[in-house]
Amino acid sequence: MASYPPRTCCFHGVKHEGDATGDFITIDDIEAYIKIPEGGPKEKAIILLTDILGHRFKNAQLIADQFAANGYLVLIPDLFYGDPIPLGGSSGLDLQKWLAGEYSEKKIAHTPPVIDPILEKCISELRTKYSIKKIGAIGYCFGAKYVVRFLKPDQGKVDVGFVAHPSLVEKEELEAIKGPLAIAAAEKDHIFPAEKRQESEQVLESLALPYILTLYGGVGHGFALRGDISDPKVLFAKENVFVQALQWFDTHLRV
Repeated sequence: MASYPPRTCCFHGVKHEGDATGDFITIDDIEAYIKIPEGGPKEKAIILLTDILGHRFKNAQLIADQFAANGYLVLIPDLFYGDPIPLGGSSGLDLQKWLAGEYSEKKIAHTPPVIDPILEKCISELRTKYSIKKIGAIGYCFGAKYVVRFLKPDQGKVDVGFVAHPSLVEKEELEAIKGPLAIAAAEKDHIFPAEKRQESEQVLESLALPYILTLYGGVGHGFALRGDISDPKVLFAKENVFVQALQWFDTHLRV
C-alpha cells in the first residue's frame, strides 16, 4: 500500500471561518456542492474529493470557492450517501465498521464498488451538461485514493490529479495512473510516513509522467483541509498547497 488506512487523526481538526457561496445539486442519486465561476464554465473543471468529513464540511466548500474564483467550475460529490463522520468523531466509532457501511442507515459501504460509480456519474455530468473538456481532481486524505484511481485521461476520466496527505492508496493503483500527479505531504503523518513517501516517489519515477512530491515541515495529517490555521506553520502550508494545486492545474489543464 502506498499510504495507510484512515485513523483517528482523519476526523480531528478545525472548522475554518467564512461563508460558502456555492449551491447543492443532485446528480442522479448523488448530492453535490457546485460552484460555477463568474461568467460560467470555461471548459475546465475540478472535482474535489473530500476526506471522511464529507461534502458538507465547510472547509472543503471554501476551498472549492477559491478554485472557482480562479476560473474553474468545481464539484464536490457526496461520496458517502449522507454518512460522513462528524468533526471530532463520535463515541465508540470504529473506522473499519464505518468503511464497511455498518453505521449507514442503508448499510452502504464506503469502498470502490460504491464510490467509483459516483465519480463516473460526476464526470459524465461535467462532460455532457457543462461541456467540460478537461477535468482535474484534488483529493484530501480519503479522497486521494479516488483521484489516483481515476487519473486515466486515456479513458476519458480525470486528466490531472493532486492529492494532499493521502490515505488508503494501494501501490497498484498508483502504478496504474496515466496522467500528471502532485502530492502534498505532511512531515508528521503516520498514514503517509517517510517510507510510504519514498515508495510513492519510486513508483512515480518509474512511470515517467509529470509529478511533484512536496513535503511540508512541522505539520501533520489533515493540514491542507482542517489544520489549525492559528498556527503560522499550518497556515503557510495550507495556503501554499492551494497555490501549488492551482499552478498545477493551470499548467496541465490548458485546453
